[in-house]
Amino acid sequence: MTARSSAIVLSNIEHFPGYTITRHLGLVQGSTVRAKHVGRDIMAGLKNIVGGELKGYTELLNESRQEAIDRMSEQARAVGANAVINVRFSTANIAAGAAEILAYGTAVVIARGEE
Repeated sequence: MTARSSAIVLSNIEHFPGYTITRHLGLVQGSTVRAKHVGRDIMAGLKNIVGGELKGYTELLNESRQEAIDRMSEQARAVGANAVINVRFSTANIAAGAAEILAYGTAVVIARGEE
């Protein structure tokens, strides 16, 4: 759960221990398409020679995943959900140097109580 999406509880499994799912509201998703930065490409080329983590790309992917989560959470909130279950991520190359990050799951309403 993130600060920006704190009203929406996220889970990569089908339930929340200690909670009951009272309504299923359907699929929600959020995505972002990001392009690589020329400076990051130069550093990545150097890292390919000497090895090591491509920190510029790691940061870009982390920011992209968070944006996709935030957009999915907003969509869930808009349909009246307070949680999203079965959260998954997908990536796809869109164009040369650009990729999409997609977050998706099932919007639900949960309440305290046994599952």
